[in-house]
Amino acid sequence: MSSVAGLKEKQEKSWKEHRLITIFRDLVKNKLAAIGIVIIASIFIAAVFAPWLSSYGPYEQDLSGTKLAAGADGHILGTDNYGRDMWSRLVHGARLSLVVSLSSVAIGLIGGIGLGLLAGYYRKLDGLIMRVVDLLFAFPGILLAMLIIAMLGTSLINVIIAISIWSIPGCARIVRGSVLSIKQQEYILAMKTLGASDRRILLKHILPNCTAPLIVFATMRMATAILSTSALSYLGLGAQPPTPEWGAMIAAGQDFMWEAPHMAIIPGLGIMLTVFAFNVVGDGLRDALDPNMDMNV
Repeated sequence: MSSVAGLKEKQEKSWKEHRLITIFRDLVKNKLAAIGIVIIASIFIAAVFAPWLSSYGPYEQDLSGTKLAAGADGHILGTDNYGRDMWSRLVHGARLSLVVSLSSVAIGLIGGIGLGLLAGYYRKLDGLIMRVVDLLFAFPGILLAMLIIAMLGTSLINVIIAISIWSIPGCARIVRGSVLSIKQQEYILAMKTLGASDRRILLKHILPNCTAPLIVFATMRMATAILSTSALSYLGLGAQPPTPEWGAMIAAGQDFMWEAPHMAIIPGLGIMLTVFAFNVVGDGLRDALDPNMDMNV
């Protein structure tokens, strides 16, 4: 019996490896998704190695060289109104945006997965949980985040909390829909008949089959989280000056659009490219993970 179980485990592992290779191959074949992967990888590398990629600190001021154009005096992307290096602030801002976005999406996934599993598996809890989810959906996302921050106060920690709460209802609905479909499968009914606990069924047999839509959701949610973080900081509800956050940098640069347009344009391009990259990779993952999807549609 042990040899049969070992053989089955090896076959399952081999199938999973083959599936991952197939998904990656399909993803790379999508030109836009491939471009998105390159952009995301470049941004992550810049964020991780930010202190070593610039000769200047993000807070280092030089009042004798303010609002310099790109390339002037060794500043790749110029300087801002305090003489701070724009390239240094851009890459450090990438680090901040990625940390906030990853944290908020991760917390939102944990909450959404938990609620979605409970709502989809236990019919008695479904009505209550979905009404709470519907209540959260009644608020426009950015307004809900602003309301939460208004109650908690302005800080990046509160931005993470606000965006994570905003992410929960969408994730919960996706998981609930998958659970409602999966729990009717014959192998799940067989597990119940054999006396398997609800916890084992949910975590070992149902949740792994919900990963495909969750991966797509998390990827595209990263784009929304980065955009929301920047929007909240732009409105003064997130990162506060002199923190090198992209939205805050745009807010600081808007007063100098005619004198030094690069102060607002550069972080704006950073947001645009990052959001674009996560969106196209999310679209590519959706196509690669769904074998029934018509690529020509």
